[in-house]
Amino acid sequence: MRVDVWLWAVRLFKSRSGSAAACRAGRVRINGKPAKAASSVVAGDRVTWRDPLRGRDVEVVELLAKRVGAPLAVKAYLDHSEPLPTRVEREAVGVRDRGTGRPTKRERRDIDRLRGRR
Repeated sequence: MRVDVWLWAVRLFKSRSGSAAACRAGRVRINGKPAKAASSVVAGDRVTWRDPLRGRDVEVVELLAKRVGAPLAVKAYLDHSEPLPTRVEREAVGVRDRGTGRPTKRERRDIDRLRGRR
């Protein structure tokens, strides 16, 4: 089964085009290797990608050809992701005073370090 279809079917992405775009951008990995949208996924594979808030890591339990309801979709994978940051943690990272403009290179590196991207 295609990885972009599976990610959409189990409701981890809102649209199939969104999951395909993430694959094209090189954000999605299957068992640690970069995955194209048409890459095959089988039960037992680990699929990882980066969400805006956190890194996601799921293990494929069941293959679903069509999009299903949320209660059934949750049973199709095991989520090994880190927990969502609390609201206080999320607000502390991205706070910039209004009108200060874009972050400098140094500030951007600090923000990335706080988010755990580097």
